Amino acid sequence: MRLVTFLNDDGLAQAGVLADDAVIGLNYPDVQALLRQPHGLDEAHEALSSPDLARRFVLQDRVLLAPIPEPPTLRDFYAFEQHVKTARAQRGLEMSPEWYEFPTFYFSNTSEIYGPDAAIPYPSGSRMLDFELEIACVIGREGKNIPLAEAEQYIAGYLIMNDWSARDLQRKDMVLNLGPGKGKDFATSLGPWLVTPDELADLRSGEPGCERYDLTMRASIDGQEISHGNFKDIYYSFAQMIAWASKNARLRVGDVLGSGTVGTGCLLELGMRVHPWLRAGEMVELTIDRLGTLRNRIVQA
Repeated sequence: MRLVTFLNDDGLAQAGVLADDAVIGLNYPDVQALLRQPHGLDEAHEALSSPDLARRFVLQDRVLLAPIPEPPTLRDFYAFEQHVKTARAQRGLEMSPEWYEFPTFYFSNTSEIYGPDAAIPYPSGSRMLDFELEIACVIGREGKNIPLAEAEQYIAGYLIMNDWSARDLQRKDMVLNLGPGKGKDFATSLGPWLVTPDELADLRSGEPGCERYDLTMRASIDGQEISHGNFKDIYYSFAQMIAWASKNARLRVGDVLGSGTVGTGCLLELGMRVHPWLRAGEMVELTIDRLGTLRNRIVQA
């Protein structure tokens, strides 16, 4: 299934499930509220076969919000080896041996979540705005100290994530060995919808706990493709991320775990010869097979 949070005719947020070019409204204010209910996903399945036309809306007539508008927590990992190697090499650094010991992450800001087609305000005080092409999973069950062998069962679905980054502000934070702080907390985009794992089953490979999906990931600016990667190249699986994140800490329904940037998935890695830092007015589009396209235009704040 593809689950969305959209604005209904009353201008209120509402959860829905996609059926081709239509949205079927569900009796929840957003996808997170649906996931919290024991039978929420069953209701969504049943709605797909519902003849009730009053609950159907034309998709292109609806404003989509981030599927999870206010996640309890947002963890962003650093799980693609190619990106890590390239970013460190640009600073004259070798790979850290510790990176191979566990899937590290940082907590980002959940108050600045943007959905598909939402305008992204250019961060004040920055001149080095970047995008980051990522895939994220959403937690569908509460758990703590989750065993690796069971971790995949806690995934409600996957979506596209853009971890917008002010590189100049980020660098100032990182000099102090803390952060990324202000380099990241101004915007994160999620969407356009949450895709349940069963929709991707035929593209799955790997041993239990180390599952990957063969999903091409692309990024373009104003219609020009500049980045091309694949989810299957990730070093740490989402099951490994979940097991590590839940160690001594409770994961809650609606928590978002980002993969970190896919190889070539940001301007920091690509370099200014490919494209200069982002400017107000530019449109950034992130596309992942079967997960859709997450599109945002940058505006002057």
